[in-house]
Amino acid sequence: MRSDLAQSYGHDRLPRYTSYPTAPHFSPAIGEPDYRMWLGSLPPRQPASIYVHVPFCRSMCWYCGCHTSVTKKDNPIAVYTSGLRAEAHLIAETIGHRLPISHIHFGGGTPTIMTPETFADLVGALRFSYFVLPDAEIAVEIDPRTLTEPIAEGLSYSGVNRASLGVQSFDPVVQRAINRLQTFEQTATCVERLRRAGVGRLNFNLIYGLPLQTTQSCLDTVAKCIELRPDRLWVFGYAHMPSFKKHQRKIDEHALPQTVERHLQSELIAEALVDAGYVRIGFDHFALPRDNLAAAKREGRLRRNFQGYTDETAETLIGLGASAIGRMPQGFAQNVVLTRDYLARIAEDRPATLNGYAFTGDDRFRADLIERLMCDMALDLSKIARSHGRDPKSAIVDRSRLDSLIADGAVTMDGDERLFVRKGAEFLVRTVASAFDAHLAQSVATHSRTV
Repeated sequence: MRSDLAQSYGHDRLPRYTSYPTAPHFSPAIGEPDYRMWLGSLPPRQPASIYVHVPFCRSMCWYCGCHTSVTKKDNPIAVYTSGLRAEAHLIAETIGHRLPISHIHFGGGTPTIMTPETFADLVGALRFSYFVLPDAEIAVEIDPRTLTEPIAEGLSYSGVNRASLGVQSFDPVVQRAINRLQTFEQTATCVERLRRAGVGRLNFNLIYGLPLQTTQSCLDTVAKCIELRPDRLWVFGYAHMPSFKKHQRKIDEHALPQTVERHLQSELIAEALVDAGYVRIGFDHFALPRDNLAAAKREGRLRRNFQGYTDETAETLIGLGASAIGRMPQGFAQNVVLTRDYLARIAEDRPATLNGYAFTGDDRFRADLIERLMCDMALDLSKIARSHGRDPKSAIVDRSRLDSLIADGAVTMDGDERLFVRKGAEFLVRTVASAFDAHLAQSVATHSRTV
């Protein structure tokens, strides 16, 4: 456990590299005309993914970094989902053919804030406008505190086959400090309801570095998670950025664990999961050996996208909803963030594109480098450079950062050809990746700490 490395590098603010370039580099120079052109050029037989953003919750968790808002009423949700159905139809018409879909992810917010009937109507609209493949994965994010038996049955009826449950921490002291009271019993009941309804593939999200969190409370939480045996877990550090998310100002900064403590929490959780039979995937995911994600790692097929590590191979992502980001072969396109602005654009029968980014050849080269590094903890610079017609020596942007990591024993290199992240230093893979990031200097302030 390298606490010395955590102390040296853990204060760096770096992207999670779920995309490259990252969202801070999007520009309004890329807008609706570009997105329409990109959509119209999509090949008819190449499967794509869909991400649907539902920006509503019943209460605000103070740690949250997502685009969401609190509503106690159902009407805003019904109006919004009507907009989602209209956008799905509009985008399909712009594409010009019935695009095959291999993966659908409902995120938020709390997608299960929709009634089962409303959710079924939305999924039906997607199936009408797109060709959802028979073996497609349909995943939804869930707040275990609000999942009822009818909602679980409704998810199964609509074809949902994977659910991600927000757990964060089972320590009531921590829960009070983040405004999210959620008992183990509530989570266990949610798991039971989903499995009984036929939604058998389950993910848990855990957070370390929360206010008043200790190593012991982390170990207690992960032990309870292991009892429920989810297929996957995503374990990530709390990103305290109150200048971007005002509700985070309600968190007592003095109660936040410091860098070395955060690192210890992370590594103890990882050790407990590996000891329980989970496979470590990248730097922050874990999966049972039978899960598709573990198979993708074994077979060298692991990918990284906006949801983290994945076995999804689609190169195209259709983003639906306020703030949703889509990825086309040519670049990224993001929708307007505010719900009212989104609905106004859709009511005008126009894509809700706010900004985006058009890839350059150098972006594609660096995206490949960073994705393979994040997924494999190793990098064949020569192979990737050749595939892009580049010199391997041109890959490294920040040589001094890389030399520092090598000197500190986090990284080894075989000349300028191959790079390896050493065992025990996987938590620094974002730092290693940043040495290949040509855009980083322009966006450091907008990213989270590496530890």
